[in-house]
Amino acid sequence: MIITRRAFTTMLSLTGLAAFAGLSPLRFITEAVAQSAADVAKPVSLPDMALGPKDAAVTITEYASMTCPHCAAFNEQVFPKIKTEYIDTGKVRYIFREFPLDIKAAAGSMLSRCIAKDDAPKYFAVTDMLFRQQNDWVMKNTTETLTRIGKQAGLTQQQVEACLKDQALLDKIAADQKYASDVLKVDSTPTFFINGEKIKGDTSFEEFAKKINPLLKS
Repeated sequence: MIITRRAFTTMLSLTGLAAFAGLSPLRFITEAVAQSAADVAKPVSLPDMALGPKDAAVTITEYASMTCPHCAAFNEQVFPKIKTEYIDTGKVRYIFREFPLDIKAAAGSMLSRCIAKDDAPKYFAVTDMLFRQQNDWVMKNTTETLTRIGKQAGLTQQQVEACLKDQALLDKIAADQKYASDVLKVDSTPTFFINGEKIKGDTSFEEFAKKINPLLKS
């Protein structure tokens, strides 16, 4: 659906994200098989945040929302096993892409980008922290909590405020989300692509291994 400016600014005041009040609305999308692995691999507006070698035999691309509890559970329970078994051993390249399902998720994604800049390992570390503290910053005063997290990561209050008002960054996140929805048909989080093959929802490490291992042998 498209969030109108009035609904958008009303929601901001209710969630404490007044810093967003001047921004254009994000398009939060609900539509119902990737066209090809090339479509998934195509860079869009923001540079990919990735771990693992570019020439790895397998590429996993995750689309996640920072407020999604299933994404947080995956981050805590499954991703560390994938990282140890496949990423750290050079077998898999892992790409994380933002697909915010609400304004708070957009704010969290923006903060991760601002803190990490072009440092992918730092981005994954901040994203991990946001997922692990999800209940704190989603359920409480979001702006105050994100400001605290930003300061812990080395930003000043002014830098956090500037980040959360960055219209250009929000536009790029929205553009990438639109591409994921329109072209890749992403409509929920988490959604994964393993060498272009789409997998939706809760997925165990064992299910990932069943998909990854044959690709490593081929």
